[in-house]
Amino acid sequence: MSARLTPRTIFRLLGATVAAAAVTYVLEATHSNPATAGIVYLALVVYLATQTGLWLSLFVAAICAGGFDYYFLPPYLTFWLTGPQAWIDLFAFVASSVVVNRVAELARKQTIHAKERQRDLERLYSLSQEMMLYSDAEELIRAFPMVIARTFDLNAVVLLVEDRDRVYSFPGDLPPSVEAGVRGLSRGEPPMVELTLGYNAVSLMVGQLQVGALAWHPGAGLQREVATAVAAQVAVVLARALTMEASARMEASREADRLRAALVDSVTHELRTPLTAIRAASTTLLSPGSLDEDSRQDLVRVIDEEASRLDRLIGESVQMAEVDAQVVRVRLAPQPPREFLEEAVEESRKALAGRAVEIDGDDSIEVVWFDGQLLGRVLRHLLENAASYTPAGSRIRLWYGRRGGSLEFRVEDDGPGIDAADLPLIFGKFYRGRRGTVSRKGSGMGLAITKEILTAHGGGIEATSEPGGGARFRFWVPLVEKEPGAAGQE
Repeated sequence: MSARLTPRTIFRLLGATVAAAAVTYVLEATHSNPATAGIVYLALVVYLATQTGLWLSLFVAAICAGGFDYYFLPPYLTFWLTGPQAWIDLFAFVASSVVVNRVAELARKQTIHAKERQRDLERLYSLSQEMMLYSDAEELIRAFPMVIARTFDLNAVVLLVEDRDRVYSFPGDLPPSVEAGVRGLSRGEPPMVELTLGYNAVSLMVGQLQVGALAWHPGAGLQREVATAVAAQVAVVLARALTMEASARMEASREADRLRAALVDSVTHELRTPLTAIRAASTTLLSPGSLDEDSRQDLVRVIDEEASRLDRLIGESVQMAEVDAQVVRVRLAPQPPREFLEEAVEESRKALAGRAVEIDGDDSIEVVWFDGQLLGRVLRHLLENAASYTPAGSRIRLWYGRRGGSLEFRVEDDGPGIDAADLPLIFGKFYRGRRGTVSRKGSGMGLAITKEILTAHGGGIEATSEPGGGARFRFWVPLVEKEPGAAGQE
């Protein structure tokens, strides 16, 4: 009992004693009759029973019984009782105090239990809300122990995921004996067991299927019924996350198969077209019939053009394969931006025939480190793309400059522009747009390749257009004006 006599308990005992003494003084000073005194004393006992607990209220009841006997039952100012009426009054008061104390204690405990239930429900709701914030299964599983520990004020939480045969814990250090105990749940041990070092564990079940196990410390920090509810909730969310992850993997596999099939179909169709034209022209040239020189030159020109187209298609297919295999390597080298643009224009001179190209930019940028070969592919494709969609005599404008921490390039033309419905889709694989399917031959891989190249370089690309106002492509890479270290050149 002495262990319970804390300063707070002693203060409450003194306060209750003073309250009983004050009530006794007021009743005696007002010459109250025994009935009034009994009711007032009983009211004090009831109040203390609802506020402080059973033992303190019984202590006050004993003090009030003494005061009731001493001051209000004959013979007065003594603790002796004479006559049956005095004994009945004292017995009725003591019995009423005990009953009231018992009822008040039960009510107080029920109130505390109800508040605990409400708190547990609020925590379960908070746990469910927080679990909904995670869309990735791996991220959710890793966060589970920390979220549960924080929500229910636990020292440690351990989660075993059967599908992965892996244990996740918070905090990170997990005693081997606890891990062995948690793994034992998957070998037919009882659904809820007590492990070593004060840990408790429960199986995570969805129907008859066990998806894992959950352990926590301290054991008293989570009541059994609450632990069962938490386990049910975690099991359902865990099973759902694993199912969605498996579904996503299957969908990604199907999408990869679909893309590979589309690539094969598209490339096969595009390769057959120039091959058919080359074969027809060569067959005509080899036929015994007489052809004049102009006809022969036309057929030779067809063979040359279609062979160039065939070479371009094969090159795009190889580049797309490199992108899909993620083997694109960025090798930084010093490049003057203006000279880089001029070289790209010169290499695309044949495709740009009849079109004026203007180059402008920030001449204060003398040398920048980037992969000229990769960006050359991007720029040449955009130039050839602009030439294909603009008539002879039109203008194509090139620009370069700083934009934040990036080196930005722009390619603008005054052609018919890009349909608004096509703009969000033009960087997708094999997408050619409404105008492209009618007015231009191509595989639909070029812009997808440029986007992946720029992503590998740490940059990006965007396209804008207005009806009849031409197309504008903007792409950028990190601005590196000083020679990077060896690691940056990889």
